[in-house]
Amino acid sequence: MNVKVLEQLLKGVKDGNVEVKDALEELKKLPFEDLEFATLDTHRSLRQGFPEVIFGGGKTTSQIKAIIKSMLSRKENVLVTRVDEKKGKELKKAFPKAVYTEIARTFFIKSHEIKNTGRGTILIICAGTSDVPVAEEAALTAEYMGNTVKRLYDVGVAGIHRLLHRKQDLWDANVLIVAAGMEGALPSVVSGLVARPVIAVPTSVGYGANLGGLTTLMAMLNSCASGISVVNIDNGFGAAYVASLINRE
Repeated sequence: MNVKVLEQLLKGVKDGNVEVKDALEELKKLPFEDLEFATLDTHRSLRQGFPEVIFGGGKTTSQIKAIIKSMLSRKENVLVTRVDEKKGKELKKAFPKAVYTEIARTFFIKSHEIKNTGRGTILIICAGTSDVPVAEEAALTAEYMGNTVKRLYDVGVAGIHRLLHRKQDLWDANVLIVAAGMEGALPSVVSGLVARPVIAVPTSVGYGANLGGLTTLMAMLNSCASGISVVNIDNGFGAAYVASLINRE
């Protein structure tokens, strides 16, 4: 349940504008709702400050619609990740006010204004244009979670002068997310330039010996630079969530 909605409910009971029995009916929906195919964690926004995020991969469009409707009934902002183009178009017909971003494969519905809770800027960096889909998943997730986000794309180590030209942006950021494929060297370079947390995102971009991102993942895990944390391959969402927790006021 949205925190503000719950506050209004409790205030209504206190002021005598809401019957106790009516409030109890609302509270029965906490802390979860059984949808048969899914058990929706309706308590998560109270515990963690952000509602449950729907992973769109592997779910049918009908299942995603049902989860969205349940969340909207509670005035929650809704984020669905890994939504392919076909699902995106079908969901957009059902929820025309939603924002579907094809490159990031995210589907977002705003039920209430997003309060900026970040202490500073989260800078999203990616090595090459092929890494942009993962970087955009991170960028949009961070924005939807109430952060100020800046983007710095296509600044990989093959042309390191492109990165150094924007060093002030690196120094100004409070948290940095760095997405890279191939040999995965960029997070090490960035971490060596800043005194802030760097979250490295290995991508599956690369030729055969990249092994679908495994080579990149191992390289980032073995970085000699301090201050780097590494998330799973192509996990822009996970990187943004951690960055938001670090950046939260």
